[in-house]
Amino acid sequence: MSRVAYVNGQYRPHAEATVHVEDRGFQFADGVYEVWSVFDGRMADFDGHMTRLHRSLDELRIPIPMTRTALERVLKETVRRNRVREGLVYIQVTRGTARRDHPFPPEGTPPSVVVTARSLPLSKGNAAAAKGVAVITHPDIRWGRCDIKTVGLLPNVLAKQAARERGAAEAWMVDEMGLVTEGSSTNAWIVDENGKLRTRDTQANILRGVTRAAVLRLIEEEGLEFEERAFSVEEAKRAREAFYTSASGFVMPAVSIDGTKIGDGTPGPVATRLRTLYLDQAIRDAI
Repeated sequence: MSRVAYVNGQYRPHAEATVHVEDRGFQFADGVYEVWSVFDGRMADFDGHMTRLHRSLDELRIPIPMTRTALERVLKETVRRNRVREGLVYIQVTRGTARRDHPFPPEGTPPSVVVTARSLPLSKGNAAAAKGVAVITHPDIRWGRCDIKTVGLLPNVLAKQAARERGAAEAWMVDEMGLVTEGSSTNAWIVDENGKLRTRDTQANILRGVTRAAVLRLIEEEGLEFEERAFSVEEAKRAREAFYTSASGFVMPAVSIDGTKIGDGTPGPVATRLRTLYLDQAIRDAI
């Protein structure tokens, strides 16, 4: 069956789904997005992603396009029409279509809403997690409000492409002080030399990862030693373990950074345990 997309009130064949040439998402990257993992046709971490979507819209002063209940129906229907059992559902909301001009368009301009869904077998990610993946470092050249999940992702795209060209799965971005901020599409973690879990705190230059928040709750339940504190690239290379979290990667062990082996070069027990716990919870609680 061909894919189906929701665009501004209509379900259309994916190949025919379009927005206007003067949509502000296309012209200015003036929009936000969210992604949910799908397990057995149900969305994981639903409330966390929905809450962050509303926050991102509020921060950019983009009107909420529809009620939460209506949006949930659209997301579920898009998943259903695409027959996605394991995969992802994506939503993008922009400030809408208006004559190209930098100021906001007139009040009452309706936001544009696009929803797509695609299959992505869980087995593929599990195979990668069993082996562990490589990470590279990359300068962080993004704007100062990375806490808003905007569609302005060009620096992230360049970082991810640099990773791909070097045979790595992810790029960890590094600030001017040599500290890791986050990945191009993930949050970065280590188990440091002393056995303490660490990830950077969520200030304005860090995305408040929904999977990150879920993992933090699991860490508290497990009674693991943890600190929200930035770490340097050198600290990461000396760490016992490294991993990243995201809605599509869940908890993904990293076994090398810039070619330097982390620990013994295999996925560590903490990351492996957290991945199992997270998936068990996400699958159980999906809606």
